[in-house]
Amino acid sequence: MLARIVVNPFLKRRFYTMSLPPCPKCQSEYVYQDQELLICPECAYEWNPTAEAEEDAFTVKDANGTPLQDGDKVTLAKDLKVKSSSMIMKIGTKAVVKRVLDKKDHELDCKVDGAGDMMVTAKFVKKA
Repeated sequence: MLARIVVNPFLKRRFYTMSLPPCPKCQSEYVYQDQELLICPECAYEWNPTAEAEEDAFTVKDANGTPLQDGDKVTLAKDLKVKSSSMIMKIGTKAVVKRVLDKKDHELDCKVDGAGDMMVTAKFVKKA
């Protein structure tokens, strides 16, 4: 946060004002600080500007807690039924992670050996 000096010509005093970032939801400039939180009075949104950097770092972890990235080779840690099909993918089936997605349930877009392209939940795979 930047501090700037404002001189009031009528009182001949100097005031220090903090320039705060606008609200991320409504872009209002009337944001005020309450301890560590910034608060927008127009939309009532509260956020911590130091915690935002931590939330931006999105990581997906496998069944063992190892972080996964695009291009990783994984194996299935559990027998999985394929939706709308009678096929079952067995334990140990190999797959390659094409991309990691920021989704709630199926985070991995994989190419599975013998089954083709599929979306898989990260907690059912282990990094090979």
